[in-house]
Amino acid sequence: MIEITALASSSRGNCYRVSDGRTPILLECGISYKEIQLGLDFQVSQIEGCVITHEHQDHCKAIKEITRAGIDCYMSAGTAKAIGQSNHRIKTVQAKQGFTLGTWTILPFDVQHDVSEPYGFLLANEAGDKLLFATDTYYIRYRFNGLTHILVECNYSLDILDENILEGRVPQVMRKRLMRSHMSLENFKEFLRANDLSKLEEIWMLHLSDSNSDEERFKREIMELTGSPVYVP
Repeated sequence: MIEITALASSSRGNCYRVSDGRTPILLECGISYKEIQLGLDFQVSQIEGCVITHEHQDHCKAIKEITRAGIDCYMSAGTAKAIGQSNHRIKTVQAKQGFTLGTWTILPFDVQHDVSEPYGFLLANEAGDKLLFATDTYYIRYRFNGLTHILVECNYSLDILDENILEGRVPQVMRKRLMRSHMSLENFKEFLRANDLSKLEEIWMLHLSDSNSDEERFKREIMELTGSPVYVP
């Protein structure tokens, strides 16, 4: 049984608590430490570790305080270098080489974003649950079997983006960057179609754009496609 709590999910900050009932961990720490404390009901010491996808502040803002609190943070060597942190709580891991964190087995994998060395993570517990976490990537080239939980970015839809550009609400230059750094609704659907969803229990669509998305439409279309519950934090 996987429990997911979204402390924040937007360009202003991202942080999620995930537990299998035995080992609670953080996915990202991109909000203030005070907000993390509040979100965890001041039970920070129970967190076994934190995985970080890349160096942008909305994903690693509280890393200094998190490591000072005695929590190990796991990321790529490129991300660690870009963040500029180097203490014994910073643990660098390699793509396609799994590691354990309490009762979790975690497999990092490379994703596509305009940063140093971004990762997504596949988390598996001893009960056989599999959680896929990926954000700030326009495409996921790998395929996964037996996923039970999907937490993946769905930032924008091309038709909404193009309408906003046409109306002058979004600059044209943003289109190219978004298409090479963030997941569109269209790519999200293709990712779902390409993967084994036979054991899927729920989908969390993360990091929706404030201006280039439509929460109700996105939820409806993904529920119609998969038949699974869909959440937008």
